[in-house]
Amino acid sequence: MTTTAPTQPDQARAKIDAALDAFLTDKARAAAGQHLPGEVTALLTDFLAAGGKRIRPLLCLTGWQVAGGRGRPLPVVRTAASLEMFHAFCLIHDDVMDRSDIRRGHPTLHRALATRHAPGRTAATANRLGTSAAVLIGDLALIWSDELLHTAGLNHQQLTRVLPLLDAMRTEVMYGQYLDVTATATGAGTVSRALAICRYKTAKYTIERPLHIGAALAGAERGLLDSLSAFAIPLGEAFQLRDDLLGVFGDPTRTGKPALDDLREGKATVLIALALRHATRAQADRLRPLLGHRGLTHHQAATARSIITASGAVQRVETMITERYGQALEHLRAAPLEATSARLLEEFANNAVRRSA
Repeated sequence: MTTTAPTQPDQARAKIDAALDAFLTDKARAAAGQHLPGEVTALLTDFLAAGGKRIRPLLCLTGWQVAGGRGRPLPVVRTAASLEMFHAFCLIHDDVMDRSDIRRGHPTLHRALATRHAPGRTAATANRLGTSAAVLIGDLALIWSDELLHTAGLNHQQLTRVLPLLDAMRTEVMYGQYLDVTATATGAGTVSRALAICRYKTAKYTIERPLHIGAALAGAERGLLDSLSAFAIPLGEAFQLRDDLLGVFGDPTRTGKPALDDLREGKATVLIALALRHATRAQADRLRPLLGHRGLTHHQAATARSIITASGAVQRVETMITERYGQALEHLRAAPLEATSARLLEEFANNAVRRSA
């Protein structure tokens, strides 16, 4: 299999950002013409511009390239951009559900809206308004992700290939989020349930389906899609396991979110499940009340981290990351890919598991 030369990540990000900017500029112009609130597109534009790795759209472009994509790629770029717009919807709603204050080093959208509309309102009313308005803007991002896709310029065959994959991706991430929400703050999460959340909320949503969608645009056959899945699932689990560690032990100046959030929410992660499984009874009894404690202090968080570390959970998660990374590379070497494409995916895998943000 031969491919075009892979687009450099910085160049690809620039193309994706340009597609998003152009779309939102058109939406802002249309809103102004109809005397609709300009802050909606302005806030969504700011949200999308406030960092973000663009992992899903970049993997969509990568999938297209490794499957032999050629020619003028603008429809592919716009399809990739639609995945980032969908991700904005997911993040905005996720922040509301998690009651998060910070995202990418900035106030979350519902907090920013509460502050913007605080004058003349009580704090409770402003917070309720901020939450409601953020949900609506998230809903618009979902709608606009569809519009970006359907106006991308894909032909009928490409749409026929992509839409079932997109439907599957959306369904999977919603089930993953449901599993996450219903397990949070119970203190009874199991490793198997936490791994199911990893698979549906991250491995499939973040890595497998974006690769599938891009590859499908280039006409990939089932065999290549299966090979990409074999690489993506263990890597996606390793990616989320690294994220779980960073959520508790990461540097907030690098991760862009407080290191207290996951503990305050009592996130049902593999890290926490392993800590509770392997801690002594006394350690577990001290740890459980700290998980999901909204008023958790930095001192209490330090206590929780020390118990988690003492239980051996951190090292066990590191071992799981290494094992899954090795599985992903093993499947990658067996995949029917040209050498340049394989190197591209291997570089992504390295960055995914060794990152500090």
